[in-house]
Amino acid sequence: MLARVFCASTVGVDARIIDVETHHTNGMPKFFLVGLPDRAVSESRDRVEAAIRNTGSYYPLGRLTVNLAPADLPKEGNAFDLPIAIGLLRMSGQIYTEKLEETVMLGELSLDGKIRPIKGVLPVAVEAKK
Repeated sequence: MLARVFCASTVGVDARIIDVETHHTNGMPKFFLVGLPDRAVSESRDRVEAAIRNTGSYYPLGRLTVNLAPADLPKEGNAFDLPIAIGLLRMSGQIYTEKLEETVMLGELSLDGKIRPIKGVLPVAVEAKK
């Protein structure tokens, strides 16, 4: 099963829209994050799993791959937590709305699932409007 949601990454004073693609296959539980993530983005795996479980939702088991595209663009910061979580929930059939096709989302997740504020939203809002 595949799901796609959108977020953004800032590059200097500009922003670029990022596709967050989540894919699940059967197999040993493993989480792969690809697409040139930095350390903060790579650490989102643990925050996302805790947030999903602590909000009473089902964390999918098996082989999970999250692709942040385009792969050649560096991804920095903690704003990818929310779109990764929403992608996993959508991929596992726990949420669905067509509005996700038109939404750019950003946010750091606390371990209890609360959304924490992030910096650099203005360039993202300008890019998302385009």
